[in-house]
Amino acid sequence: MGLEIERKFLVTGDGWRGRGRSSRLSQGYLCASKERSVRVRLDGRSGTLTIKGPTRGAVRAEFEYPIPARDAAALLALCEGSLIDKTRTRVRFGGLLWEIDEFHGDNQGLIVAEVELSRARQRVVLPPWVGAEVTGDARYLNASLYRRPYRAWRARKSATTRKSRFRRRSRSS
Repeated sequence: MGLEIERKFLVTGDGWRGRGRSSRLSQGYLCASKERSVRVRLDGRSGTLTIKGPTRGAVRAEFEYPIPARDAAALLALCEGSLIDKTRTRVRFGGLLWEIDEFHGDNQGLIVAEVELSRARQRVVLPPWVGAEVTGDARYLNASLYRRPYRAWRARKSATTRKSRFRRRSRSS
């Protein structure tokens, strides 16, 4: 069984731009629940079918298989909802490969950095362009962003913040 050990961070700076190779990815989910996900990804030249189990901290079961681009495109057509569209840039930092995902479409405005580790307690030197760690926050899982895009909950969070600021001002008046 394959295991994925991964930490995820919000990106706060631009120091990663122009330092690695980028590719545009489209991905969708044939199944996207808390217990498992079945993801189809197309990078234009090739496709990948990935099955993941539930996340426990930074660890989860993962099975990944290369598939022809034509098959990936056909499977993406079977996915419900809008596909995730993102540009992935791979950058080396601190002896590790970081993958920075800059989302487009319904997830526009979100940029996250992921680093895969060989063990759960592996020491990680953080690049200066990462901010808060969101490894344990299910909202930032790609399967979650597929079901409930960033734009939807970011707008709600902004509206809630504006309302609470208004209430504080109203009370002090």
